[in-house]
Amino acid sequence: MFRYLERAENTARLIEAGFRIALTRSVDAEDEWKSIIITAAAQSAYDAKHDGYDSARVTDFLLRDKDNPGSVLSVVKLARDNARLVRTALTSEVWSAVNETWMLMCDVLKEPVPETELPETLATIRQQSALVRGALYGTMLRNDIYDFCRLGTFVERIDSTARIIDVKYYSLLPSPAFVGSRLDRVQWETILRSVSAHRSFRWAEGSDYTAAHIANFLILDRRVPRSLAFCASQMVDNLAYLAEEYGDDSESLAKAKALQARLKDRDIASIFDEGLHEFLGSVIADTAALGAQIEQDYRFIK
Repeated sequence: MFRYLERAENTARLIEAGFRIALTRSVDAEDEWKSIIITAAAQSAYDAKHDGYDSARVTDFLLRDKDNPGSVLSVVKLARDNARLVRTALTSEVWSAVNETWMLMCDVLKEPVPETELPETLATIRQQSALVRGALYGTMLRNDIYDFCRLGTFVERIDSTARIIDVKYYSLLPSPAFVGSRLDRVQWETILRSVSAHRSFRWAEGSDYTAAHIANFLILDRRVPRSLAFCASQMVDNLAYLAEEYGDDSESLAKAKALQARLKDRDIASIFDEGLHEFLGSVIADTAALGAQIEQDYRFIK
């Protein structure tokens, strides 16, 4: 349930980032919208229905296309269906927040979203995700149910952040030879905005909008709630609570600790030396393996 809710929010953030960058790239706007589809891991499904990439078709596919299992409307429906199945395990506030989110999405996404209304619609999706999180934080007992909810959020979030950095980083570079160089400030700010880290970056790092500083902030800085390091540490914490609850260390906890170790006591230069694309690809693969291991260890059924 919480993986689906996080995915809806991340998709909204991804579309907003693409929308902002496309506005600054009058010549290569189609390439930017294609990169959005690639980041969302939806290229095959999109290409099967559409020929070419533009704002209207990409946003409609990612927001409301029922044939796209990763669209916002599709994943919110799945989240609501899952919530209904375990309604007695949720507080009334959490259930009401999820159900309200589904009904609101049905309303705001019943028709294609005009470009002029896109920012407001994306903001609504983010706000509803925050509403459900707030209900979870404020009302749920801190037991294994809560830990599984948080695990779903962070497994999905670390995957999304890694994909955004990977695709966006290279889509903004004119050549791999320019890795680490200073690029257009507006475009780099857009990457930060896509993970709600723009203002935090300014507080922590000032106005040094370089590739190295931004990559370090979004990969290694544990103060950032969407950074890879923060998500990895939270997954370890939640799996450790579950291990204590069930009296048995799981293989998924070992995998989470291994992922956390890759992000601990590192500097961004060593990651660039390893190859940023290769590093992020391995994080995405390790996260997928961790998700599968959690399903196996705790007998989840898809």
